[in-house]
Amino acid sequence: MPESFDVIVIGAGPGGYVCAIRAAQLGMKVACVEKRATLGGTCLNVGCIPSKALLQSSENFEEAKHKFAEHGVLLEGVKLDLARMQARKGEVVSANVKGVEFLFRKNKVTWLKGAGRIVSPGKVEVAGETYEAKHIVIATGSESTPLRGVEVDETQIVTSTGALELEKVPGHLVVIGGGVIGLELGSVWRRLGAEVTVIEFLDRLVPGMDNEVAKQLERTLAKQGLKFRLKSKVTGATKGADGVTLTVEPAAGGAAEQIKADVVLLAIGRRPHTEGLGLAEVGVELDERGRVRTDAHFATNVPGIYAIGDVIAGAMLAHKAEDEGVALAEILAGQAGHVNYAAIPGVIYTWPEVASVGATEEELKAAGIAYKAGKFPFTANGRARAMGDVEGFVKILADAKTDRVLGAHMLGPDVGTLIAEISLAIEFGASAEDVARTCHAHPTLNEVVKEAALAVEGRALHI
Repeated sequence: MPESFDVIVIGAGPGGYVCAIRAAQLGMKVACVEKRATLGGTCLNVGCIPSKALLQSSENFEEAKHKFAEHGVLLEGVKLDLARMQARKGEVVSANVKGVEFLFRKNKVTWLKGAGRIVSPGKVEVAGETYEAKHIVIATGSESTPLRGVEVDETQIVTSTGALELEKVPGHLVVIGGGVIGLELGSVWRRLGAEVTVIEFLDRLVPGMDNEVAKQLERTLAKQGLKFRLKSKVTGATKGADGVTLTVEPAAGGAAEQIKADVVLLAIGRRPHTEGLGLAEVGVELDERGRVRTDAHFATNVPGIYAIGDVIAGAMLAHKAEDEGVALAEILAGQAGHVNYAAIPGVIYTWPEVASVGATEEELKAAGIAYKAGKFPFTANGRARAMGDVEGFVKILADAKTDRVLGAHMLGPDVGTLIAEISLAIEFGASAEDVARTCHAHPTLNEVVKEAALAVEGRALHI
């Protein structure tokens, strides 16, 4: 008889492994299928974690070369040891993925090693063995979206995976795509000495983010040395011994030109990974964008099969997948699992950082919702001055009638951490006045959040 489980989760990324752990905590017998040699999925292995390690290392290098002198710390002969930087990144990744293995053992989650395929409702095949489950969860994540005419080899033309493994700093890195991944990895290699050009099809960076923040981010990164070619499209790429030649045209049509690059990073987005899962054979419906179609409780059209994370509709964010994994595990245990999508933050880990939660001004205007905006700059914050990081601002949007916080958009030092306060405010249905009347320690960066909340009513104190 095949071994049976209450839950089999296919995919051990943030959504999958968290779902598995939470289901086990709730008393279910759980297995998690993963074909990689290590747990953690794209995020821990070749995404969020290694990119943040390189971002931190490159920021340290940049500060040592250009900023420490302002603080009276004088260094001579600062050099880059890229091999050591890459080795440290590997150590960070290793510690994280081993941590997930430990959590599986602690919670008695069985790791089924190999690629999973659903052979019928209630049955999953892994490495030639068939396992039974009352509930099957698809948590297979996403992969880099390809671009016709640009063939990835992960050496000269790379996705985020290859961009994290470069053995030398490219003379000229061309990034195709002005989204989160392109800007973060472009920032890494610019700090380490590369010339970086970002080519974006739209007339702005980071589509979906607040427009005011996006414009300020573009100006800020341009001052740091990144070059931008907006309203442009790449129609071809030719690899040669001396690099890659890209054919670039105006997005609206027009004369083509060629741009030479040592390395090209393709970062136009990500798409759901559903290949090889047997979904068509068992009748699981996909939507028009290839995502698994689910209801409000993560259930597919096939009883007993569920899906979470990047493979379903919504933002492709690790923490969104984690929350969905927890909610689904609780639903399967008979509890009332729920995700408040209005309170899920998004962060871009450039420096300064960008963070956003809730509605943008553009979305509120389109929906006809009357709102008030309060904004406060980091230039007027004592802690930011002391740090020497005064670029950016915090903007809070509140309902014009009720004062309920509808969204917040930030650019500045450590705003990826500051955004949590507004996520909590939205989760609890707080007003801008609630945030403004909450005592914030001095001197801290998050006093800017308080001042922005005060500014919603036009009564900021320090400007």
